[in-house]
Amino acid sequence: MKILRRTGLALALALTAGLWGAGGARADEPLKVGFVYVGPIGDHGYSYQHNQGRLAVEKHFGDKVKTTYVENVPEGADAERVIRQLATSGHQLIFTTSFGFMNPTVKVAKQFPKVKFEHATGYRRAPNLAIYTARFYEGRYAAGVAAARMSKTHRLGYIASFPIPEVVRGVNAFLLGARSVDPKAEVRVVWVNSWFDPGKEREAAEALMAQGVDVLAQHTDSAAPVQAAEEKGVWAIGQSSDMSRFGPKSHLTAIVNDWSGYYISRVQAAMDGTWTSTDTWKGFDAGMVHLAPFNPAMPAAVKADVLKVVAAITEKKLHPFTGPIKDQSGKERVAAGQTLSDAELLKMNWFVEGVVGSVPH
Repeated sequence: MKILRRTGLALALALTAGLWGAGGARADEPLKVGFVYVGPIGDHGYSYQHNQGRLAVEKHFGDKVKTTYVENVPEGADAERVIRQLATSGHQLIFTTSFGFMNPTVKVAKQFPKVKFEHATGYRRAPNLAIYTARFYEGRYAAGVAAARMSKTHRLGYIASFPIPEVVRGVNAFLLGARSVDPKAEVRVVWVNSWFDPGKEREAAEALMAQGVDVLAQHTDSAAPVQAAEEKGVWAIGQSSDMSRFGPKSHLTAIVNDWSGYYISRVQAAMDGTWTSTDTWKGFDAGMVHLAPFNPAMPAAVKADVLKVVAAITEKKLHPFTGPIKDQSGKERVAAGQTLSDAELLKMNWFVEGVVGSVPH
């Protein structure tokens, strides 16, 4: 199996249009599939998990595919250049995996109508541009249950990346899960305005622990918060992948993203000629989200409670955003028995009651 790897922006930009034709490959040639990552594949978080999906594609299809990945791509003009270079260098299917890649992907997709594009966590589509994401909030709700059951201070911490609906939704789901078992639970939020910055993430973790937080959660991609928690004897919940190796004693569980099945199915569709522009948003039920193994120190009763919640969400018997739900001002946002629609979840820009912090606007 031949694998083409381009790591780093400089190498990505070195790809030239003359290397391969922009038209589709012959039937006897491998399908060229490109992946664009916002962080390093060694982050052990979000980009790492997307790359695990790419590796699963290679393993599944063998020499029927040739994959390229570009890591550490800034969101903005640099992303547009990288995506365009992939399109001009013969890639027939390109996955762009960060919210900030949305507009660059839309722009390049218009310029290359014969190339298939897929964008993760965004909302803009086109005939040759599909969108996909996972219902991370399902995992965060269940993790909130675990956090509240293990907390002694009722204070939970959350290291947040950017104030986009996905992250706001995650904070709220975490709090709602926590309050489902502990009405006194509160979630304190620190924004770091980065997906991957170990220094800022550690500082945020230390600031939260100084406030009496005894369980840390994160929507950032480095293992720094887990490591900080390990040093201080505080519980931590990992992001995107099982981070227990970085804090064997502190790592309670993690919200794990599994893109393998989705990537394999979409590559197969491109090969079969059945690929269409779709909108995919799946969670526990499709295996796109699951929880990492629980810390051995977690009591059996707590494990049972968390697994019961996971089962209820999987079986559609429980939705994390079913009312009554109030916002921070005490205003009722979701009436008892009502559930927020996907459209409302996708534009969420407010915190629920119990969250300490604000959503920057």
